[in-house]
Amino acid sequence: MSDDRTLPALIAIDHDDYHAEHVGRLADGRQFFLTTPFAGALQGQAGNEFVALYLFDAAGALLEARIDEFGPRERVDPQARKRAYDARLAELGEVAFDRIEIVPFSLTRFGVEFGLIPNWPQDEGEQLSISLQPGDYMAFFEPWDSGDYDT
Repeated sequence: MSDDRTLPALIAIDHDDYHAEHVGRLADGRQFFLTTPFAGALQGQAGNEFVALYLFDAAGALLEARIDEFGPRERVDPQARKRAYDARLAELGEVAFDRIEIVPFSLTRFGVEFGLIPNWPQDEGEQLSISLQPGDYMAFFEPWDSGDYDT
């Protein structure tokens, strides 16, 4: 098996009514992605729920990540989380919901890795995928410009 560790330059995400409901562009050309990542409860860890607003330049490079932490799912105040989500959306001002094309990225907050993280093939015949983390709730595969994802 060859070990081609090259990431795609850009990953397209088409606006939809599901996980990509709030993707698009700001009036100044920056791109955004507002989402609700989560760290599952595993091996004695309680897990965590988040609201994440990612801002990218017009070329797709990450500029800023605004991430709010809400604690384990069983203790989350759903109204507080919704207020935070709505506030993050409102702070963007005038937006156009549309396809975005962004560079894979990774950052750590609250001891958790966030971003579009590669899942490198382990065996011959497997293909590279890029997953939205934490939570692995959006997975992208070639062709990277399709705009589609798996859940």
